[in-house]
Amino acid sequence: MSHPSVLLLARADGSAVESPALSGCLSAQDPFADGRKTIFLDDAGFAAGTVQFKGSIQSAAYPFTEMLVVHQGTLVLRSAEQSLEVGVGNSAVIGRGTAVQIEATVDSEWAFCVATLATGVDKPGVAALDAQTHLSPSAPPDASVLIGPEPQCRTNNLFEDSASTLRIGVWDSTPYQRSARPHKVHELMHLIEGEVTLSVDNGATVRVRPGDTVFVPQGTPCAWESTVYVRKYYAVS
Repeated sequence: MSHPSVLLLARADGSAVESPALSGCLSAQDPFADGRKTIFLDDAGFAAGTVQFKGSIQSAAYPFTEMLVVHQGTLVLRSAEQSLEVGVGNSAVIGRGTAVQIEATVDSEWAFCVATLATGVDKPGVAALDAQTHLSPSAPPDASVLIGPEPQCRTNNLFEDSASTLRIGVWDSTPYQRSARPHKVHELMHLIEGEVTLSVDNGATVRVRPGDTVFVPQGTPCAWESTVYVRKYYAVS
């Protein structure tokens, strides 16, 4: 990507997004080869985009760790230990190496964030992400980029992958504004509550509302402005 920018993956209202697809399936073992739309992929195997799928698939060993947020339809994830039903606005994780069956209702669509390259031991299993999980205080943005009062921020890492550097959880914050600075990590954001405006130094602006999913590549010079309380799912690496 010659100029990093905020990439809109999916809107809550189902309206079309302008982010172009770079590729389809992520590997020869990708169970969603026909329905995957990859919008971001880097040399380290970190990817984000959307999947459209209906029907049922089985994987004896899921090929990568994948965080998903459902935008349309319903998914059922079945492993040896659990059976999860994931509806619109909800999120779950499939660990690399999981023996899993995935069933999707007609016209199901979800946004995804994937670590395709393992650097450690697999952490198989499926896990639901609780949007209202208990959060603990976390560090606010650096004072050097803040415009106005310091916010109160909280977070909870609900899933830390042992096969990659992927960390997934829930974060919230009181309103704040900060100037553009290079984004420190790759990050998928799905807004649970509130509204935020993300701006990059080439003039592009994305307003993110509840139910929207965006991806911010590492290094993107991104500014933040929220005038209300914000709560989001995140996946970072």
